[in-house]
Formats: sequence, C-alpha cells, structure tokens
Amino acid sequence: MIKLIVLDRDGVINEDLERPVSSADEWTPIPGSLEAIARLHQAGWHVAVATNQSGIERGLIELETLHAIHQRMHEMVNQAGGKIDVVAFCPHSESNQCACRKPAPGMLYTICERLDIDPSKIVLVGDSLRDVQAAMATAATPIIVRTGKGQMTLDSNKGLEHIPAYDDLASYVDALLAPTEDE
Repeated sequence: MIKLIVLDRDGVINEDLERPVSSADEWTPIPGSLEAIARLHQAGWHVAVATNQSGIERGLIELETLHAIHQRMHEMVNQAGGKIDVVAFCPHSESNQCACRKPAPGMLYTICERLDIDPSKIVLVGDSLRDVQAAMATAATPIIVRTGKGQMTLDSNKGLEHIPAYDDLASYVDALLAPTEDE
C-alpha cells in the first residue's frame, strides 16, 4: 500500500514571507524540513506538495518563476536525500471560487489520482485552517505545524483541539517514524 503525506509549502517546508515568494533565491527552507522530507522518502513514504499560489492570478509572480522556485525546492530536497513525487498548485485567487484552491479538495484529489491512492488514506500537514478543511473534505488526516501561520491558526480557531499539532515538520516526522513498542 502506498503511504502518502501531502505537505503545504509556505510555512511548512519553507519560511512564510507573508507575501508570495517572488524568486527561487527567496525560497528559504525551514530548518529541518528538507531532512524531514528525506527521512520520509527513505522510510518508504511518498511526499507531495499542495500549495495555493494566488500570486499568479494576481500578477505578482509569473508561472515560470513558480516553476523555478519548485525546481529549487526539488533540488534542495534531492540534495538532502529525499524526493517530492508530485507538486500541485492552485494559481487562482479566493474570488475565483475554483475547486482546487484550499480549502477546496481539488489538489488533493489530483494528487491522489496521480498516485492511485484513496484520499482518506493520506495525511496532510499544513499551517492554516484551510489546510485542515481540505484534509477533512477528503477524509484525510490533518496535522498542524506551529511554523508559518500554524501557531496563529491554533490560537484563533476553536475546535482544532482534536487536530494533532507539532512544532514543525521535523518534529512531526520524528513522531511518525518513531519505533512503536511492537517493533
């Protein structure tokens, strides 16, 4: 059976700049995130990224720039010993009301279709309420990290107490890959 973790990008893998990352040079990984992805890959997990990138529709970044940013992300993950299998992005703004922009589940369905996995069998790690909502819309397991907007999300949204929260992606991967008593 395929084991799949879907990661939000900004605030989970890389530093959240509070605006669109506008160049590959601006894309800065959160300490430990690349190594965490490598550990997932080495443990047999598939890793995908689902990221809202409304800066494209709003004219703040070009599609070619987004591809360069993702190329840098892939290269840095590969250098750390990991692999990202799929990157899905939504170029639309909120006003578009598309089916792909989180909290809508479209990107998750696309990723699951490409990897031939039931969406209810995946984990989505994010830092915002819309990440949690997208996961819940597909019956996936939501996880919140406190990096990026994560702590603010936890502080300002009642009802998230049942969602597991971790300091960052690395601490979640530590917990996920920790040996169980059965091993």
